[in-house]
Amino acid sequence: MSDVLHLLNGGAGNLAAYLAAHVLLCLLPAFFIAGAMAALIPKASITRFLGRTTPRHVSYPAAAAAGSLLAVCSCTIVPLFAGIYRKGAGLGPAITFLFFAPAGNIMALAYTGSILGAEFAAARFVLCLLFGIGIGLLMALLFWRDDAAHDAQTDTLFADKASIGPAAIGVLLSLVALLVAGTLKLWPLTATIATVNLPLPWAEAWQATLIQWVPFDAAKGEEGVSAQGSLLIVLLLLIGATAWKGLENIVEGANRWTWIALGLAATTLGVAALRLTPHAGGLQVALTGRVVAVALTLWAVLRYARRLNPEDWQAWMWESWRFVKQIFLLLVVGVFVVGVIRQLIQPEWIQALAGQNNLQGNAVAVVFGVFMYFPTLVEVPVARMFLDLGMHPGPLLAYLMADPELSLQSMLMVAAVVGRAKTAAYVGLVAGFSICAGLLYGAWVDGINPVWLALGLAGFAALLVAALAWLQSRHQRAVAGS
Repeated sequence: MSDVLHLLNGGAGNLAAYLAAHVLLCLLPAFFIAGAMAALIPKASITRFLGRTTPRHVSYPAAAAAGSLLAVCSCTIVPLFAGIYRKGAGLGPAITFLFFAPAGNIMALAYTGSILGAEFAAARFVLCLLFGIGIGLLMALLFWRDDAAHDAQTDTLFADKASIGPAAIGVLLSLVALLVAGTLKLWPLTATIATVNLPLPWAEAWQATLIQWVPFDAAKGEEGVSAQGSLLIVLLLLIGATAWKGLENIVEGANRWTWIALGLAATTLGVAALRLTPHAGGLQVALTGRVVAVALTLWAVLRYARRLNPEDWQAWMWESWRFVKQIFLLLVVGVFVVGVIRQLIQPEWIQALAGQNNLQGNAVAVVFGVFMYFPTLVEVPVARMFLDLGMHPGPLLAYLMADPELSLQSMLMVAAVVGRAKTAAYVGLVAGFSICAGLLYGAWVDGINPVWLALGLAGFAALLVAALAWLQSRHQRAVAGS
């Protein structure tokens, strides 16, 4: 019984830490961005660059380029992926965006280079880019019938939209700026502008209680729940309760619960941007550059949102709420289950299972990434820990490629967007490509003859081209016969 309670406590603790640290400034803006993309952007604006009929030399690099600019984790990328896919992006480019964004974005690569070395970062970038495009191409050819049907469905859903207005552009740009302001860990966002000490002597005792309830080991990349995090969780629950009453029937018009929910969301983002530090005398509240940036971007969102016509505004709110209902519960379930399973997995196993660059080591690293998911930028120091514990650089790269894509919560959310069959194919391709990437990079690190490495790369590329050619010919025969 005590073991079961320990596992449940691990799941609850992991969920609490995740909600407190990552949902508000990352996922909350992402849901609003996804809703705005679905409601406000004309289908042609998406399909011009990411549509299934767009030339491949345009759509796939465009998808990767878009993903490279977003320094967010996979759980935040999924709503954005859902937004562009629902709006008419081809399955292949959308999958390339989904794969490349969390693993190959600028911040993740820069941080990888600073912690693990420039060579490792370069390998991660090149292999993520090539394999992301390859996975997207394979998915597009495997599911071309579904992709065509989806394209026709988006034509029906969004046929009335002809152009995007300046207000909609302003809303989208302001929301993206809000997401960037809330996630980047750069000066001047992290700079302290002013501090205030509040006489709240219970704050330090409450923080100590939270540490007892949710113990964590920072050296392993685990995150506890701070006093500020507990406040944010309460606010998040209030947002959910009021949004259910205020957004469920938003197409019929806003009510007082609508404004309460949106006001709570804005207030919560501001609180999340503060730095609250309990100490012996009370609670120190630090005003940071992030608070100013979040406030300015929220003001910009409000300014442009007021210029939208009521129909567009209501559609935006409804689409955002629809994405929350579709994805968020699966995220909660996935994070909880991962927390339970992480209690059973010991990092010390790594040296025995992934200490060599072989098929077993790389496969174990990929599977390990499913249940030991860490958010973007947290995963890199954790990878450094794995390397110090004895993980071979090859399996380590396989882990870093698979971890952002194949976390349990991400798979559940992707399945809610594209279905189980496509998700299963995507998971299989990511796992296979990640293992190949690990084997290739591990061979390079082990000093294999460059000729043999070049032959291995050429063989893999030839196999991929052959698979694409076979799928393309099957596609053409099917179209000719229909």
